[in-house]
Amino acid sequence: MTVPPPHPNEASPRALGRRWIIIWGILCLIAIACERPRWEDAQRRAEALSGWLCSRSPDCLPILFWLLLAPLIALFPTLRNRSNRGQGLRRWCGDSASTAEWDLGTVAASVLLAMLAWWATVRVGDQLAGLPPAYHDEYSYLFQAETFRAGRTWFPVATQQPQLFDQIHVLNEPDIDPPNGRFSSRYFPGTGLWMLIFGRADDPVSGHQLAQVLVVLGVFWMGRELATNGVALLAGVLTAVSPGLLLFSNLVLAHHPTLVGLMLFFWMLLRGRRTGSLPSYALAGTGLAFAMICRPMTAAGCSLPAGLVFGVWWLTGNEITRQWMGPPQLQSDAAETTVTASSFAHRTMYAAALGGPLVVGLVGMLLFQQSITGSVKVSPYQLYTDRYTPRHVYGFYNVQRGEQRLGSQVLDHYDRWAENLDAGLAVRNIATRGVNSARWTLGTIPVLAALLVWMAAGWPMLLRPGGWGIVGTAIISLHVVHIPYWFSGIMGWHYVFESAPLLLLLVAQAVKMTVQATGQRLWIGGLLALSVAVNLWTLPPIWPGRVDVGIAELRFPREQYAAFRQTIDQARRGRTALVLVRIDPADRSMDYVTNPADLQGPVLVGRWRDESLDDIRAAFPDRLLLTYDAATREWNRVDEGL
Repeated sequence: MTVPPPHPNEASPRALGRRWIIIWGILCLIAIACERPRWEDAQRRAEALSGWLCSRSPDCLPILFWLLLAPLIALFPTLRNRSNRGQGLRRWCGDSASTAEWDLGTVAASVLLAMLAWWATVRVGDQLAGLPPAYHDEYSYLFQAETFRAGRTWFPVATQQPQLFDQIHVLNEPDIDPPNGRFSSRYFPGTGLWMLIFGRADDPVSGHQLAQVLVVLGVFWMGRELATNGVALLAGVLTAVSPGLLLFSNLVLAHHPTLVGLMLFFWMLLRGRRTGSLPSYALAGTGLAFAMICRPMTAAGCSLPAGLVFGVWWLTGNEITRQWMGPPQLQSDAAETTVTASSFAHRTMYAAALGGPLVVGLVGMLLFQQSITGSVKVSPYQLYTDRYTPRHVYGFYNVQRGEQRLGSQVLDHYDRWAENLDAGLAVRNIATRGVNSARWTLGTIPVLAALLVWMAAGWPMLLRPGGWGIVGTAIISLHVVHIPYWFSGIMGWHYVFESAPLLLLLVAQAVKMTVQATGQRLWIGGLLALSVAVNLWTLPPIWPGRVDVGIAELRFPREQYAAFRQTIDQARRGRTALVLVRIDPADRSMDYVTNPADLQGPVLVGRWRDESLDDIRAAFPDRLLLTYDAATREWNRVDEGL
């Protein structure tokens, strides 16, 4: 049997050589260093022995055991394929998109990956079913989808006591175009559009679960452009069972719609480089445009390196930049063909294909902004920050700068949550986002191992044209553009969440490089299997599954919100009600002021800042008036104790 030549985007197996032993030693030392403080401290040691042996965040101990077994496992004969059985599968795994655009195996793999992705995300969603959202942001996106469902971009503010309905991440502006004002989500329109088209009003998370399936398929088809079918399939499976992706696919946030756009962008960009297809570049631009109207900073961060190189090629025709981002050079017997292929007019066709959808998306977003804020220059997002949370502004020394612009509409308790971003906090945030992106993507040690393999043997692939440089620089750029923001993110990483599928592509390729260099399929396969097991399944009293820990964290606020609404329903006994909430200044994670976009529901919730109850009763004479103190959890009916 003839061994197929290495894929042009792959490093030589010899590049690892004995470096793998060094990588193994580094991983062992890091795992031991992370575990040692837990076992040297008497209290923490007792907690480990009486509770979860590997702690509630089992990053190192399970993997450390497997690392220490590596020398023993290495003594076993290397698993090799000596029979002729399975040759077709092995051949397919070694093929790529350049070998066959699609075939029966590719279609079958896509179907199986879609089924796995759907099963996994729905399995997680079932454990959260029937509960309201957990995060402030989710309520704002639901607000946006409800607004779009009504065929508009905003609703009028309340005609009476409008300040009561100040909601986190929702503009409540009586002074814009009075008397209507503007009552609107602060967020960009892409997520609301996704929920409008693909989500159900009674089950809004269904659209995000569909997005998870599309992301998994996008990773698979990206992997076929970058490397081989085998690498693509492994990356797709890891994406389908990634704990962070599974949890976020059941949150009504912007990340999964953004990822759908980014996966289309990367896949079509890589395909366009290989085939020279103008429609591929147009679809790449369409994907990036959609990501832009979901999360502009994320879209810019992921595409900035590729966009800069493409721009240089478009303007100069430089051959090196063409190899990175442009179409393949046309071949012809006629000498003038090569000249035409590199002409500015030819390059402009590709620039128009890639950039045209971006222009359309930008114009649409500017018109969206104008419809809400009255100006194409001011986004609802920026207006909300300026008026309600000025200390949360992007950039260093945000608190100092924000305190120079405090106004009467500031949500003081939420605004004061912001920390002043200096160099020290920025460095801590970089570390926090890096560790948590690895933890919630696959696991800190496995991802670190993959990155060390790339540093040891894969770095030439990142530096030469071939696609991996696009992936690597996108991850770095996404982290860099979020350095000037004070908050590390939901779960410590949501600002860099979109790097997760790209990291898993790097992991899959690192697995192939390591297997080729060492032949240790058993140990490396076991490392991946153990990492997935730690993420998906709880093994009492050894470790809690990472997904189960995440579900528990999400259930707590959801159950609090559900209990709040249940108490209201029991108290109002079918009557319409207005609930005035005095917020808890010590708890910024919970905010009960959420309302229908049209303010017409049977229950309205207001933010009570000790306004006159007589005035409020006069403004809402038909509603039962209740008060709730979030700090003490005390309920009262205005006319009598509850």
